Amino acid sequence: MPKSQNLLVDIVKRYERYLKLQRNYSSNTLEAYRHDLETLLDYLDEQQMSPLEVKLEDLESFAASLHEHGISAKSQARILSGVRSFYRFLELDGYLEVDPTELLESPHLPKHLPEYLTTEEVDELEVSIDLTTNEGHRNRAIIEVFFSCGLRVSELTNLKLSDLFLDERFIRVFGKGKKERLVPISDRAIHELEFWFDDRRHWDIKPGEEDFVFLNRRGHHLTRTMILIMIKKQGEAAGIHKIISPHTLRHSFATALLRGGADLRVIQALLGHADIGTTEIYTHLDNESLRQEILMYHPRNMNSH
Repeated sequence: MPKSQNLLVDIVKRYERYLKLQRNYSSNTLEAYRHDLETLLDYLDEQQMSPLEVKLEDLESFAASLHEHGISAKSQARILSGVRSFYRFLELDGYLEVDPTELLESPHLPKHLPEYLTTEEVDELEVSIDLTTNEGHRNRAIIEVFFSCGLRVSELTNLKLSDLFLDERFIRVFGKGKKERLVPISDRAIHELEFWFDDRRHWDIKPGEEDFVFLNRRGHHLTRTMILIMIKKQGEAAGIHKIISPHTLRHSFATALLRGGADLRVIQALLGHADIGTTEIYTHLDNESLRQEILMYHPRNMNSH
């Protein structure tokens, strides 16, 4: 193996170790970053270039090649994000003095405004739950915790009893990269959890699963798929004509806060967003709903209906 090839293998190993140990990425995220890097390295191999010689224009040609291969704008943006991560590492670790991706632009993505539920629709969702079933109180508690705390589905499935500080009215959440944050919990969510805990005492809990808040009927902690199916089914039962998921309830939490006058930085902290830009989508969302209300209720528009 040529010396330059040996160096590249060593760099890739170091990069993967950095993502795993310093960035605390999950195995799925690691796999995505590995795929992004392989896409770049395959391209550079065809061009007979080393990643250490790359200039901005080479990366722009790489980005153009993604477009030519019919890769969607969203996938292009994700691959380029992985490429930026790799070059940030090379600069950080002293392989490069300047990061060539600093001025690399991603394709323009249309603003996708996420679906959300009103508070009344969340109430309808909860009312539609049959509390005579074994999972009734559990399902209502799940929906209320999503709406009251704005959790990601993975954060809810991994929520532990030892993360609940209900007397102090907050919960501890481990988000992306195992980052810890404290989130206030509403009296309504605590109330629903207490009903669930009364039922939970009678469930046969498997060894090692005792600390998980939400369990399935076999005594194991819930998976994201189980929660997704439950919420979709409940939406149909409530007669809500929107495509809803756990993420919809997270969006609903953020939108309710913004409409109530909460500061965007507060919403960012509660959602566990690393970048305020991710949170800013809610301003677009709220502006759109305000626009619709003006069109519907402003006296200058009333005659057109």
